[in-house]
Amino acid sequence: MNNYNNILTYLNLPPLESDKQAAAGIYFLGIGGIGMSALARYFNSIGVRVSGYDKTATPLTQQLIAEGINIHFEDSVVLIDKAVQLVVYTPAVPNNHTELNFYQQNNYKVVKRSAVLEAITNRSFNICIAGTHGKTTTSAMVAHILTHSKFGCNAFLGGVAVNYNTNFWGSDKNVCVVEADEYDRSFLKLSPDVAVVSSMDPDHLDIYGTAENMEQAFIDFSARIRPGGLLLSKLGLKREAELKGDHQLSYHLENDKADVFAANIKMNKGSYHFDVITKGWILKEVVLNMGGLHNIENVLAAISVAHHLQIEDAKIVNAVAAFSGVKRRFEYIVKTDKLVYIDDYAHHPEELRALITGAKKLFANKKCILIFQPHLFSRTKDLADGFAEVLDMADEIILLEIYPARELPMKGVSSEMIIERMHSENKMVLSKENLLKHLMQEKEAHVEEGFEGALIISAGAGDIDTLIEPIKKIITADN
Repeated sequence: MNNYNNILTYLNLPPLESDKQAAAGIYFLGIGGIGMSALARYFNSIGVRVSGYDKTATPLTQQLIAEGINIHFEDSVVLIDKAVQLVVYTPAVPNNHTELNFYQQNNYKVVKRSAVLEAITNRSFNICIAGTHGKTTTSAMVAHILTHSKFGCNAFLGGVAVNYNTNFWGSDKNVCVVEADEYDRSFLKLSPDVAVVSSMDPDHLDIYGTAENMEQAFIDFSARIRPGGLLLSKLGLKREAELKGDHQLSYHLENDKADVFAANIKMNKGSYHFDVITKGWILKEVVLNMGGLHNIENVLAAISVAHHLQIEDAKIVNAVAAFSGVKRRFEYIVKTDKLVYIDDYAHHPEELRALITGAKKLFANKKCILIFQPHLFSRTKDLADGFAEVLDMADEIILLEIYPARELPMKGVSSEMIIERMHSENKMVLSKENLLKHLMQEKEAHVEEGFEGALIISAGAGDIDTLIEPIKKIITADN
């Protein structure tokens, strides 16, 4: 991995003597974001003083504080670290943010998260996982296989890997596994040696304007693969013929026209057993202990990366079997014969389609109750028809109000915009508080059976995760 001075030099900052590096410090605006926190953990791990701001306290920020990082939750110049050498911010921070403006107006080096990730990875062997969905789980799978097999890697993930309870871990091996984020065109700062493109469905149209512009960004990302590098892409992507890369392989769940596909898929108590078929190579009896057929497809990409790196077959099989998943990616909160509760980060129609399809196949005899929090006004407006179509797959749908994240409200855009396009009669929009009251009333109305026989799913990328424990407490309470 790069040392701190290499990073500073890359960012046009003066290098420091080693005994002064810890004193210089880095400040993160939006440190609680999943991508920002991975970078904060990286610098903390190499002995640099790290501090930061975020809008709200979360379990993740509490973990960062426990790891020795100083964080505050009020936008105040009084509370910031003025002795830092570098300030990193996320595009989610508004332009009128007091702390951001102070640093910018007082000649501090202020850069986006993507520029720092570029500086960290400019001299490493990079495995970059891109896609409008699938990238977090695939990134975690790749990083886990490389770590479990003792190949070694540095992991910068967009989710918390359950096996490691973190979104970052380091290694002496100069190899980085990076979740390549398409938002704000951040992934165009990366230089992959191996790149994966899992999907190119329309998203972030507030940034790209059109689906065609977004697709072009993925094509541009593939063009950044270093000479002799490998591109792995899902078979059937729109404009896949335009993707670049000296060596290209396609993968697909079961389509044998792909270079890599799965065969002999069997389900057993929420796990999948299958073989991986490629030209000239077969990996037999792979076991994946997480739900969702789409996760078989994700692990095909991860296995292909590991095989490309010449990791032994037995080590790959053992690593996949030991993979415990990613928090909020088809995560079992409750799993009994009578009741299943799954939580997932899904916030795009195609992610929801994969989630609902996978869950209903595994638990076909259960009533599917879906609780969904739309994320962003712009995404809701752009994809309302798609959300309505997919949500109709559930037996009962409860929509929460839109989580705005970085956006201001848009006139006429609300969760009702999705509801009115749906055909299901069993649908409603509730506040978070009224959701819990509704579940309690349902529990009390059916006191004998409670939620027996139900498949409950909560989904969304906002703050719906704060409801996981309250929902679990209600639905599992003794009758």
